[in-house]
Amino acid sequence: AFVEKEKAMSETTDTSHEEHARLVQPPKSQDYVASFGTGFSFAAQAIIAVCAVIMVGELASLVSFASNAPEQAAPAAPTQIIIGDGGTPNVGGQPTSPTEPVDPNVPDSLPPLINRGTNVCAGKRIDIPNAQCIVAEIEAVGPQAGANVTAGYQGDMEVPYQPLTDPYYTKGLCPVNVHWHLGAEHLSVGEFDLNGTGPTVGADTLDGGIRQGNLCHHYNETDVKFTKPYDWKHCVLMEVGQTYEVHWPHSSAGACGTPNQFQTPFYDGVFCNLDAETLGTLSPQDIANNVGVQAQVFTVVNDETYYWPDLLRGMIVDGEMGTDVAKYTGSTTGDSRSNEICSSYTPITWQVDRKCHLVSASTFDQLCYDMKKQRDDMSGDLFPHGSRETVSDNLAPNN
Repeated sequence: AFVEKEKAMSETTDTSHEEHARLVQPPKSQDYVASFGTGFSFAAQAIIAVCAVIMVGELASLVSFASNAPEQAAPAAPTQIIIGDGGTPNVGGQPTSPTEPVDPNVPDSLPPLINRGTNVCAGKRIDIPNAQCIVAEIEAVGPQAGANVTAGYQGDMEVPYQPLTDPYYTKGLCPVNVHWHLGAEHLSVGEFDLNGTGPTVGADTLDGGIRQGNLCHHYNETDVKFTKPYDWKHCVLMEVGQTYEVHWPHSSAGACGTPNQFQTPFYDGVFCNLDAETLGTLSPQDIANNVGVQAQVFTVVNDETYYWPDLLRGMIVDGEMGTDVAKYTGSTTGDSRSNEICSSYTPITWQVDRKCHLVSASTFDQLCYDMKKQRDDMSGDLFPHGSRETVSDNLAPNN
């Protein structure tokens, strides 16, 4: 087609002068339309012919390249990224070298808040004072926390009720607070216990003498990620290399799904939609079914490989994190309680991760930043609280 068109173009060039003169005269309107259509058709056919030649050449080149190219392996299936024990990143379940750390970019400060709104949970705490644990050689209180959560352990206190065993969110409970304790209040042999190690706790970190709990076994003074100081922007009195037990109190009576959900003190959140009169009508099992705490223990490192973006809303459940969980009924904790002075906020469900995990300092700092963004003032929980001594066997439940 291209050759025939070239021949036609040559014949057109050889037209007589008279014909040429006629062609250059302005045509009548109908002649103009006809000549335009003929010219357009001719140009289009010429362009199509040229493109066809080019495409044939390109196709030939591709065939030649393909025949000479080495065989390529089929593309691999996407690799699933999971988190292994201790929070160490693993690919396909196999240990791997840390990837390039990501900068969590924790903001330095909050944007100005025009209006925090009305905190409807403020002051909703129901005060139930501590009590003597033993009176006349008889346990005078319900089961206590934090207990020994080592697999296979069972306390000596016989109780007629059971803890929630399903995830709290499936039963209508939501987190109403997050706070943490210096050291672990619970005991898990080989994970966090009296044989664990950590940095020497200075007077400033102790915050006036709070009690330190059990320690994890990850600390290594020769590894810089356990010793390099972190520039804390939002958390207070925190230390790299230290063990902390994080608690997320949950309640079905919280202001779930509203700006008032997270509260300090956590009692305001637990009792936000529950008054003392109604509380008095509930059975111990009712309370255990509607109030619970998640607990997870961490050693803080200055290494962004172990960064988690959200520690506000509950226990990390990923890979081996949050999967080996002890469940029992206990009480509120803190170093104002012991094996002589007990909490009267009992029984409540506890779900405790038996493993100790590594987490970056920036994870905690991001948490403190998120806490500052809540409607309620959570500044009273931006630092570690003291740890209660491990509950004795006679105060720990047999469930």
